[in-house]
Amino acid sequence: MDQRRIFRFLTERIGAGQPCALVTVLAVEGSAMRNPGTHMAVCADGGFVGSLSGGCIENAVVAEACDALKAGAARIVRFGAGSPYLDIRLPCGGGLDIHFQPLADAALPKACLAASEARQPLTVAVDPAGVHFRPGWHAAPFDPGQGTASFGHWPPARLVLIGHGEGPVALAGLARTLELEVTALSPDERVLARLAELGIAAARLERTTDTALLTSDPWTAIAFLFHDHDWELALLQRALELPHFYLGAMGGRRAHAARLDALQTAGVAEQQLAAIHAPIGLFHSSRDPETLALSALAEIVRAYQAADFEAALA
Repeated sequence: MDQRRIFRFLTERIGAGQPCALVTVLAVEGSAMRNPGTHMAVCADGGFVGSLSGGCIENAVVAEACDALKAGAARIVRFGAGSPYLDIRLPCGGGLDIHFQPLADAALPKACLAASEARQPLTVAVDPAGVHFRPGWHAAPFDPGQGTASFGHWPPARLVLIGHGEGPVALAGLARTLELEVTALSPDERVLARLAELGIAAARLERTTDTALLTSDPWTAIAFLFHDHDWELALLQRALELPHFYLGAMGGRRAHAARLDALQTAGVAEQQLAAIHAPIGLFHSSRDPETLALSALAEIVRAYQAADFEAALA
């Protein structure tokens, strides 16, 4: 979920005349903290954004990137198991093949950042000629013989909150710490004011049938946080029709049973009803808004990481 920070860092630093390198994990052997396709951005002054481990190799990666910038040529370096760096070991025992690409200009990070901010899938492709932006999601594993690989990146998770009370405020604040895009709908003027203080875009629900205010894409999570469940029916029906990777609703099991009965009576299919996460969150005994927010956000992040977007969009 940190791709925008990396591409923004590269765009800004290169735009300011500072040489930078894009660092990419090409392959992982054994256990490792990060997956192939993970990026870091490194500036010639030693500044960087992103991480490739839990802190085991970042200093060595920055030093290697700075050397690649001085040489003006890309390189692939092995870290961990099988590495020529005998004094650098990953505690997990794994190995990483890492690509270092000095960037001649900001064209690549600008294209990646624009696609990400437009919530479009993008691909970073590596070959002997350099690193390239490709629109759309494409994946091809690292081929050591050819020196090629493609890493698709989906848009980051977006969170739509619909509700009243302290729940939306607590969840919005926590989601922003992960740099998630958050929007909200609420009939509660106090909630709207609190969200505005957090810099969250929010719209007022005047009626329970204001379903046109609800928009989403396949990388959107929708969370219903109403204590008064009479607000939910039409909005839930609309949410179930829209693309999303997660839909959750607050309330106990009895409230959810009543919710399901109302939706079934309204003609919602059982398959759609079964996809609703309720009670919302990983642990269901949460009573205070902050703990509920943590529980719900953990479930949402887990759902995003587990989602097969390629199959869903096929």
